[in-house]
Amino acid sequence: MLFAQRVRALLDQMSLAGVDTVLLSVGADLPYLTGYEATPLERLTMLVVDATGSTLIVPELEAPRVEPGEFEIVAWKETTNPLDIVAKMCPPYSSIAVGDQTWSVFLIGLFDRLPKARFRSATPLLRPLRARKDATEIGLLSAAAAAVDRVSARLPAVRFQGRRECEVAREVTDMMIEEGHDQGQFWIVASGPNSASPHHEPSDRIIEAGDVVVVDFGGRQAGYCSDTTRTFVIDQPTAEQIRVHATVVEAQQQALAACRPGATAESIDDVARRVIEEAGFGEYFIHRTGHGIGLETHEHPYLVEGNNEILEPGMCFSIEPGIYLPGRFGVRIEDIVVMTESGGRPLNNSDRSLRVVS
Repeated sequence: MLFAQRVRALLDQMSLAGVDTVLLSVGADLPYLTGYEATPLERLTMLVVDATGSTLIVPELEAPRVEPGEFEIVAWKETTNPLDIVAKMCPPYSSIAVGDQTWSVFLIGLFDRLPKARFRSATPLLRPLRARKDATEIGLLSAAAAAVDRVSARLPAVRFQGRRECEVAREVTDMMIEEGHDQGQFWIVASGPNSASPHHEPSDRIIEAGDVVVVDFGGRQAGYCSDTTRTFVIDQPTAEQIRVHATVVEAQQQALAACRPGATAESIDDVARRVIEEAGFGEYFIHRTGHGIGLETHEHPYLVEGNNEILEPGMCFSIEPGIYLPGRFGVRIEDIVVMTESGGRPLNNSDRSLRVVS
């Protein structure tokens, strides 16, 4: 019933946009509509949605993985070209919307087979549906957030000093699984000067006394994602480290307070950025304030200058300001927030202070 409702909502979007057919391959749009997540293979899996219903084109060897739903299943054999099957389901002069993560080799093949069709991105059709989470989705995101909060609570007991970043990262990943995640998807442990690199990959660097350590991690639990960041310091923090961390916390708190239905995505970014600029660190806040989260770690809405999208109840997104002093250290604090009728409610509630670890 849930997936049928989502398909009907998509059909309404298609009608408004003048789209005849939607084609979805790998990526989160497919499980959003069917509950089935395609393995990213050279063998095509594609959902075809039009006014007559939904059909899942799937390799025969993958078909046993598909739980039956309110869609037809067409399993293609190894000697069949599945693009021919898809093309025959699309009228020659139709308007076709294609999922953004469709492999180019498949899209080019469809161009060749449907030269008179008009192609566009399916994201504008799916984005308003996926961005507003229902109560079940919010519950799953809350459970995933609680699981990484439990990891955050365990981190002060982890030995940092004298160990390689990659060692600590593996321990963080193991803890995510222990606390209920099906898988870890990313794990940043960035120490000392590496903490000034927002997307640093854990390295063989030995964590030393006096280092600031940014720990950013998340994964999937029951299909939905988590994402949180906390910042630590080895031994005692300096006055500058304390000031930078306090500025980031203040920026996050003011951005959260600005979350009200009707606010724009860029206005939240502006609030956080203004706090950091007024503290004299504006040039060192080098990324957007946040991103949506759900079936994917990064999805709409994006809290960034230039995005005037209205934030609505049910939208879930990160608020994660940061300051990065090149060659020295960086600080980031990140929580997932759900927009409610009365404002933003954090799903992450672990300690945000600059905790001293050994």
